[in-house]
Amino acid sequence: MMRSFLSSGIHYQLLEDSEDRMFGAQAQREVSDGFVPTRRPYWITSATPRSRATTITSSIPKKSSNFPVKFEDMYGFTVEGNIDDVNVLNEVRERVREQGKVWWDLEASKGANWYLQPQISWNGEGISVASLKLSKLANTITLKRLIRKGIPPVLRPKVWLSVSGAVKKRSTVPESYYDDLIRATEGKITAATRQIDHDLPRTFPSHPWLDSPEGQASLRRVLVGYSFRDSDVGYCQGLNYVAALLLLVMKTEEDAFWLLAVLLENVLVNDCYTDNLSGCHVEQRVFRDLLAKKCPRIAAHLEAMEFDVSLVATEWFLCLFSKSLPSETTLRVWDVLFNEGAKVLFHVALAFFKMKEEELLQAHQIGEVIDILQTTTHHLYDPDELLRVAFEKIGSMTSNTITKERKKQEPAVMAELDQRLRRLNMLKTNE
Repeated sequence: MMRSFLSSGIHYQLLEDSEDRMFGAQAQREVSDGFVPTRRPYWITSATPRSRATTITSSIPKKSSNFPVKFEDMYGFTVEGNIDDVNVLNEVRERVREQGKVWWDLEASKGANWYLQPQISWNGEGISVASLKLSKLANTITLKRLIRKGIPPVLRPKVWLSVSGAVKKRSTVPESYYDDLIRATEGKITAATRQIDHDLPRTFPSHPWLDSPEGQASLRRVLVGYSFRDSDVGYCQGLNYVAALLLLVMKTEEDAFWLLAVLLENVLVNDCYTDNLSGCHVEQRVFRDLLAKKCPRIAAHLEAMEFDVSLVATEWFLCLFSKSLPSETTLRVWDVLFNEGAKVLFHVALAFFKMKEEELLQAHQIGEVIDILQTTTHHLYDPDELLRVAFEKIGSMTSNTITKERKKQEPAVMAELDQRLRRLNMLKTNE
C-alpha cells in the first residue's frame, strides 16, 4: 500500500506492507531462522520521479535530516518526525529482527514455548527459592534478560499473558466469563459508562482502527466490562489509553481484558484508579523522594523553582507512558512491566530526568522543564537507549524498598485527601 502526504511543501510517500491492516498492527510471518515482523524498513521518496524510492539510512546528509516527515509505526500510529527519527526506527526494527532470532533459537534448544512454563517469582530482593530447581532458575534468569532486550512482536501476546499472571487469573473463572460479563452489561448505563462514552472519541483519535466504529465498540466493551467487574475502580480517565494499546497488541478483546485486569489487580499499586486516586498520589510522593535520591542535582534545582513533578508524572503513571512515548517504545517498557512489576515505572520516569539532566539544570521556568520532558518523551524512538539508562544509570530499586516507601507516604496522602474532602463538604454546606 502506498500513502502520500504533503510536508513542508515537499511531496513524500510512505510505502508500507499492504497486509498490515488488522488493528493497525504489524503482520507477522515465520521464517527459517525465527519469528520476525514482516514490516519492511520505512521508505520515503520524492514524488518526482516516484521510481527512486530508497531506504532511508544514517548516511543521509545532515542538511537533509531535518526534513519533516510522517509515517506509520508498527502499530498503526501516525508519527511526525524527521529523517533522523526514521533512521532510528529502522535501526530499532533491525534489532527487533535480530532479537527474534535469539528467541527462536532458544525455542529450538529449550523446547517449544519454554517461556510459558511456570516461572520462579521475583521478590523484592531477588528470586524466591521455594521449590528451586536449577533448570527453572536458568530459564527465569534467561527470560528476564531476554525481556529487557525486547519481546518479538509476534510472541508478545502469549508472553505477556504468561509472565503477568493473566493466564492464571483467567483460569480461576469459567471460560465464558468475559462473554457472560459483556452480555450482562449490555444496555446498562452508569456514571462509568457515561464517562467511557465521552472518552472513546478522544482516545488516540488519529489511529485509523481506534477511530473507527469497530475499534471504539471493541474498546468500549473492554472498559465497560471491567467497570462492572470492579465497581471500586469503575472507570478512570487514563485507562482508555492503556486498554486501547492492549487491544492493538493482543489478538482478542478477552486477552486485552485479562491483561487490564492483571495490571489493575496485581501489577500496579492498589487504589491507583479509584475515585480519589489515592494510590496515584502515593506513587507521586514516592517518585519525588526517589528523584531526590537518584538525581539529587535535578531534584534540588526543581525544588528551588517550585516545580511539582506530578505536573508531568501523573500522566506517565496513569497512562503507563502510552500518551507520552512512541507506541513501540511504550510496549518495550510494558514488556518489562508485566514481568518485573510496578517498580519499572519508577525506573523509566527517573530515566527521563537523567537523560536530560544538563538541559534541565539550565531551565529556569516551569514551562521550560515541561517542554524539555515532553519533547524528550515524544521523540524517544530508541527503547534500548531508554531502558539502558533506566536500569544501568538509575541503579537498583527493589520492590520491597518501594513498598516501604509507599507505606511511609500513605498516612500523609490519606490525611491530605481527608482534609480536601472536608473542605469540599463545607463549601457544599455553605452554598
